[in-house]
Amino acid sequence: MTTLLGVQMRAGSATRPSRQFVDGLRMLGRGLALYGRSPRLVLFGLLPALITFVLLAAAFILLVYFINDVARAVTWFASDWPSGLRDLVRVLAGIAVLGVSALLFVVGFTALTLAIGDPFYERISEEIDARCGGLANPVQRPWWRELLRGLGESARLVVFSAVVGVALFLAGLLPAVGQTVVPVIGALVGGWALALELTGVAFARRGMRLRDRRRILRRHRPLALGFGVGVFVCFLIPLGAVLVMPGAVAGATLLTRQIFGEPAVPGARRAAVPPSARPALGG
Repeated sequence: MTTLLGVQMRAGSATRPSRQFVDGLRMLGRGLALYGRSPRLVLFGLLPALITFVLLAAAFILLVYFINDVARAVTWFASDWPSGLRDLVRVLAGIAVLGVSALLFVVGFTALTLAIGDPFYERISEEIDARCGGLANPVQRPWWRELLRGLGESARLVVFSAVVGVALFLAGLLPAVGQTVVPVIGALVGGWALALELTGVAFARRGMRLRDRRRILRRHRPLALGFGVGVFVCFLIPLGAVLVMPGAVAGATLLTRQIFGEPAVPGARRAAVPPSARPALGG
């Protein structure tokens, strides 16, 4: 691409992947800092996250309580095995189920929270855009269309995570590999899904859909993964999902601004990126 945005993307891709990954982590930190300095935004963002957390945490606690029964159910094939080997397989299965459930909890939490709190997080993202110079040509759609868009895109990402989760569960049955390599892969997959989900609000205001986000974020994969993995790890901390979610939306807006070559610091002048500098819109 010879457009301004294309030049920005190629310039970003020339940076070392490790540096881009760290920059993604910094975007999360900057988003949390901007969000934390505004009590009004804090109140806006916490309620939807708290409602979703209570619902999903109850389901996760129930799973932990019945994990032995679940482990036996998913390892039915080992019922006639020698007791020592059977018990080992069931322990590994229980660990794998909890690990995959944590992945789905994080991705599902983000999807459901964004759906419940769409007006709140739209307001947070708009506020961050405004503080950093605003948008030249923001795309405005009716709230119900944005809600349907968000639900549809989130459902696709949750299904993707569930399919990957099945593969991770099977890999989790392997001794050593299932307890070392699989959690790392799970964090990377979860981080990628979170980066796609959380940037949805900011990308939608720029006229972009899920397929556009995938295409653009792939060009900045280390940057997106740094941001997403940072969010994923924070969400695994007790109550971290509730406290970090609004700041993650703010950070995702800063991430989007950087990718689009727009100022990503408060107080900057508006960057008038012409329509020709934008990627082709998705359907």
